[in-house]
Order: sequence, then C-alpha cells, then structure tokens
Amino acid sequence: MRHLLSIADLSKSEALQILNTAEELARVSDGPMKKLPTLRGRTIVNLFAEDSTRTRISFEAAAKRLSADVINFSAKGSSLSKGESLKDTAQTLQAMGADAVIIRHSASGAAQRLADSQWMTGSVVNAGDGTHEHPSQALLDAFTIRKHLAHGGDDLTGLHIAIVGDVLHSRVARSNVLLLTKLGAQVTLVAPPTLLPVGVESWPVKVSYDFDSVIESVDAVMMLRIQLERMTELFFPNAREYSRYFGLNKDRLKLMKPSAIVMHPGPMNRGLEITADSADSARSVILEQVTNGVSVRMAILYLLLAGSQEIGASE
Repeated sequence: MRHLLSIADLSKSEALQILNTAEELARVSDGPMKKLPTLRGRTIVNLFAEDSTRTRISFEAAAKRLSADVINFSAKGSSLSKGESLKDTAQTLQAMGADAVIIRHSASGAAQRLADSQWMTGSVVNAGDGTHEHPSQALLDAFTIRKHLAHGGDDLTGLHIAIVGDVLHSRVARSNVLLLTKLGAQVTLVAPPTLLPVGVESWPVKVSYDFDSVIESVDAVMMLRIQLERMTELFFPNAREYSRYFGLNKDRLKLMKPSAIVMHPGPMNRGLEITADSADSARSVILEQVTNGVSVRMAILYLLLAGSQEIGASE
C-alpha cells in the first residue's frame, strides 16, 4: 500500500492485513509501553478542509502513539479558507517534508486528486471526501464487528448487518457496504426511499423500507447520522416522523438478538436517529468504536510508512 483512498482499492487479504495489524497494535497499546518508536522522525499532516473533531483527533493519537511528528492543518483560518488551491497547499506540505497527508475534504475525489498528482511524494490517506468514501471508518467498524461477533473467524462470513438511515449523504455507508460484503457479511440498507442513492439496486445489498421487519434477524445495527448540513431540500416530513419509523429506540432494542450490537459512526443526533437509552445501552459499542479507531489508524499508518518493519522494533 502506498495510499489508502478507497475500500474499493483494497483486496480482501489487504483489508484483513490491516485488521490483523490493528489487533496486534491494540495488544501492544494495552501494555505498559503506550508509545512505539516505529515512525520516529516521520512527519504526518492532518489536512482537514472540512470539520471533524473525532477523526482528526483519532489520527493524531494514532500517529503520536507511533512516535511520528504531527502537524494539524485546519482550513479555518488557513490559506485554504482564503482561496488557496489544493495544489498550492500540497506543494507547501511537500516543502515541509510531509511523509503522509491525512485529508478530509468536502469535494468527492479530493484525496484521489492529491494522490494522483505530482504535487507531493508522501502517502495520502482519505479521511472522508464529500459523499464518496471514508475507508478508515469502515475498517474500524469491521474491526469492532469482528471482535464481538466473528468468534475467532478471520472474516465476517455468516453475519447480517443492517445500515440504517441517511445512506444518500453517507460516505461511511458506501465504505461499509464495500468492506462488509468483501469480508463475507450480508448487508441490508434500511431507509426511506428519499434517503437512498440513485443506482442503489446495483449495490451488493438488500434494501428495506421497514426497520421492524429487519431488526430481529441482524447481528449488528449501524445507525447513520442524519446529515442535516448536507440537505438542501426536505427528505422526510419531520424529525418525529423519521424517528418513529427509522430511529432506534428501546422497543426496537427488545426485538434484537441477544448477542446483537448497536453501532454509530458519530457524532450522534440523540433523539433523532437513536434515543439516549439505545446509545447508552449494554448492547452499544459506540465508545468502543472510538477506541478501536485509534488502533486501526495506527495500523494504516504503520503499513503505509513502516512497511515490513516488525511492530515494536526500535529504529
């Protein structure tokens, strides 16, 4: 791997390599030595042209645990907000000696553009581009599902995952569909027709408009945030109506299998797509997803920048 731009670019074996490496790094991080010297002397830039506190902090924590130097580059107050092009910014980062750039951008394809250009030589990691993809989120979600439900298996064969909510605007949903099906899971999208993308019938998934008919059979329910900031028109009558038909509440929790888990990529709209008691229930692995995100992002940076170097080896 030189870049991580899309789940579509990963083979099943490459995806499993990331998950297995994350597992090993999680074990090391749980030990007395929280920091590894693996990326000492490397510079990683968080280039966030779109707001995201938790993804930026997660990548920053991952890089620092591998002993890399981290530069946080936020669009607000930077030259990007003053009209500087992505090319000019990339060339500036190249001049600073960036070994990797973690980019989040509101334009779909921005990460690919950066990787394909000759503007810089470092690795590029897509931390979310428009409504296209968010590969590291899908990898941490798969890591969490595998940890709870795979029972020692390498992949997710035999598991049924429901992804519920605003699929239309969700890069998380796209990446998860690609990865979960690649790893052998069956995926059902649950949403009102207005919140499903054009061409969804060609995706390797089932589609349902009835949450109650699906919830009893699934091993994991992944609730998606209603992305009000991306909505330029009315996609459902009102919040109460949406929550009634597509929200996760205590009554729906009771319908789930005893072993089934509740997930959410965050940040949550409590009371809209998920009630507070569902988010905080014993089934919820939402906070664990955040913890697992650091291990998975450590694995991504390790595989991109350290190559075959043994985990924990001194430089």
